[in-house]
Amino acid sequence: MNVSEIFGSMAFNDVVMRERLPKTTYRQLKRAISENQPLPIEVANVVANAMKDWAIEKGATHFTHWFQPMTGITAEKHDSFISPTPEGGVIMEFSGKELIKGEPDASSFPSGGLRSTFEARGYTSWDPTSYAFIKDGTLCIPTAFCSYTGEALDKKTPLLRSMSAINSQAKRILKLFGASDDIEVTTTVGPEQEYFLIDKEDYDKRKDLIFTGRTLFGAKPPKGQELEDHYFGTIKPRVVAYMKELDEELWKLGILAKTKHNEVAPAQHELAPIYTTTNIATDHNQLTMEVMKKVAKKHGLVCLLHEKPFAGINGSGKHNNWSISASDGVNLLNPGKSPEDNAQFLLFLAAIIKGVDEYQDLLRISVASPGNDHRLGANEAPPAIVSIFLGDELTEILDSVEKGYKIDKRKRSIMRIGVDFMPPFAKDNTDRNRTSPFAFTGNKFEFRMLGSAFSIAATNTILNTIFAEELSRFADELENAMDFNATLSEIIKRTIREHKRIIFNGNGYDEAWVKEAEKRGLLNLKSTADALPHILDEKNVRLFEKFNVYSAGEIKSRYEILIENYSKVINIEANTMLNMAKKEIFPAVSAYTKELMDAATAKKALKIANAPEEKLAALLSEKAENIYEATKALEEVTEKAHSVADEQKRAEYYHEVVIPAMEALRTVADEAETMTAEKYWPFPTYSKILFSV
Repeated sequence: MNVSEIFGSMAFNDVVMRERLPKTTYRQLKRAISENQPLPIEVANVVANAMKDWAIEKGATHFTHWFQPMTGITAEKHDSFISPTPEGGVIMEFSGKELIKGEPDASSFPSGGLRSTFEARGYTSWDPTSYAFIKDGTLCIPTAFCSYTGEALDKKTPLLRSMSAINSQAKRILKLFGASDDIEVTTTVGPEQEYFLIDKEDYDKRKDLIFTGRTLFGAKPPKGQELEDHYFGTIKPRVVAYMKELDEELWKLGILAKTKHNEVAPAQHELAPIYTTTNIATDHNQLTMEVMKKVAKKHGLVCLLHEKPFAGINGSGKHNNWSISASDGVNLLNPGKSPEDNAQFLLFLAAIIKGVDEYQDLLRISVASPGNDHRLGANEAPPAIVSIFLGDELTEILDSVEKGYKIDKRKRSIMRIGVDFMPPFAKDNTDRNRTSPFAFTGNKFEFRMLGSAFSIAATNTILNTIFAEELSRFADELENAMDFNATLSEIIKRTIREHKRIIFNGNGYDEAWVKEAEKRGLLNLKSTADALPHILDEKNVRLFEKFNVYSAGEIKSRYEILIENYSKVINIEANTMLNMAKKEIFPAVSAYTKELMDAATAKKALKIANAPEEKLAALLSEKAENIYEATKALEEVTEKAHSVADEQKRAEYYHEVVIPAMEALRTVADEAETMTAEKYWPFPTYSKILFSV
């Protein structure tokens, strides 16, 4: 396999456009993108025709506007290239109008009250900054999605708006440091994707996995992850074959799949790409998750992307490695060899510290979901408290800036292994802190709170917007300064002094940190139901409206969609538990109890006293009674939830009442599993699922 030949072979990328578009058309397209200008229809017609010819040569017969509604997955409506001829035949056509605009039905997608269900018209609009690609014989055109009245109904539109905002505000700062007028600034992201692989036969036998993506029942296996032998361990042949094909399929789409390895939990793995522009990284991550699932089926596997598919072992996250770069190639978060002397870096760092502190709630909201609630705060993921890790060196530099003392200018420490023939190497200027939600890792920040199933769009929309806000405030002050250097120094010192509470380099899992964070006044929004209402706080609405990222109506619609989704997810999980308990678990326990009693009766007939079967049957009979009572209790509270009219109160009810009832049922059912003969247990156990691939 020649990787360089297949890479991007199914993407209408810059190389293809250079080859197939007239030079004038290519320049006009690139100019329209760089200057954020509408593409003339005559240019769009030429691009569309070239795109169609290329796609047909690759075997495509249809095209679709590929978009990202508020469902958590992508959407597409397929149209063929065929157009009738007078002779009764067809020709293959694709116009600039069809490229630029599509019209899917908007009434059946979540709108959060922006639209009535009978108001059906919606538009998809081509995003020329993200390359079209071919998937399953269809030309897929990345698009934004909006309502008839122009409100964003998707995740791409606000992200593009936020990228425009941070570009504008960062350019103001860079010009103050002497940058040219034509400088452009963009954020880049490399999202690490964790996932589980399990056998499809096991998956098909579990209703909870099918309906909810996670196991709602399951006793711990004799061995879990306690030996830490799976992490970075030798990859099993079946998984190697899967990963090989996954890489090939992603490379064909131009996705920069780079790293693959076993993760901490059994059956858990990770794929990490090379970073790219945030908009493209978002599209690519959505594609990656889709391709992961599709390739898994070809190998008799199922790829689980739920944040917590198995209790008692690590869940899956998605580390969002975020940075900001200028068009001249400079990484604006690179501290250089002497960070203490790099005023531009320190100013950008100060903006991030201030933004994360002032908008902790928004960052927490960006990772809020029922699935992620199981993961955050456990010994596998950062706590629900947002904080920043900078490492000892940067923290000391900020302390010296704030307090005005000089620090020794030291070269980076040299790491010596202690074996003579192994060469020394320079240590990084920070360690890595896996318990930190927002950690500086050399020239970028790693936001570790995202769940594995998340689109990265919302998180990066918020990161871009809060950073744009702080840069805007700094630029306002510096542009009007009488003494630029003195004002610059004061801004950095003031920001450190007022917002250093958000910096924490210690163990985020320690209970002492929870108490310390409370003393510092940091938020601890433990659940999605706790977090979501804060999106409507006045400061947050004002922030988004200032940069035209969301209107007030669009913000409210996001809240309505997310809070309603929370209740729906928990309701589906509760009903699935009830179904499994009534139709599978209770009958299985009863059947095994009967077998035990039959054996005990037979022993009595033979005058064998103190039969252990009778004792075990008595214990199981008690467990069956507990399962019955817990099932009845869950059924009652789940039914009552439907009578709670207010969406916020309903979400709180599910969190405070229904989830504890679900946990109570699971506890007694899992206890019964440990006592029931394996041949009677109605679905694959953790031991089978986690160690069979």
